[in-house]
Amino acid sequence: MAKSKDPKKIDTSTEEKIIEAARKVFLEKGYAATRTRDIAEEAGINLALLNYYFRSKEKLFQLVMVENLQQLFSVVLPIVNNDELTLEQKLETLAENYIDLLIDNSDLPIFILSEIRANPERFKDRLQVQHILRNSSFVSQIREKRPDVEPVHFIVSLLGMIIFPFIAKPILFSDTKRFNALMEERKTLVVKWAKAILET
Repeated sequence: MAKSKDPKKIDTSTEEKIIEAARKVFLEKGYAATRTRDIAEEAGINLALLNYYFRSKEKLFQLVMVENLQQLFSVVLPIVNNDELTLEQKLETLAENYIDLLIDNSDLPIFILSEIRANPERFKDRLQVQHILRNSSFVSQIREKRPDVEPVHFIVSLLGMIIFPFIAKPILFSDTKRFNALMEERKTLVVKWAKAILET
């Protein structure tokens, strides 16, 4: 008898297994190089079962990508929009939380950047980052502190100091333990460097 497609009867453990496999394969290979067969093999299921749960690679990719973007922005947005935090407190919280997230998900920056570069239109409207940042209290505080500096310059520099080491990790760092220790130190250093930029 054919398996019912009643949503109430969907095996959530199989569905989650497929999503977890998709996360892993997409992070390793990117969208273009990934085949649904790769995901099925990683999940330990046959291709027909994968197609039963998820009709296309695109649908799975959208699910994984949205999840990854939410993970990234769930760290940033509550901080930059928190009117109760001073600029210095925001810098400290951003550096600590972002670095913690990237230590736990070190492949995430390269994956996100490569996919956005490959298909910017897919993410431009969905993210609305420019609008969110432009209207944040974080930008207002930067303008108040340094009215002569365009906040975009400061934000790009701040994110570069946080994210670039994780992008460069495969080239510059072979010892993960040493790398993680350096990133822990960087939580404090990034704040010092950012404050120095604002004071210059």
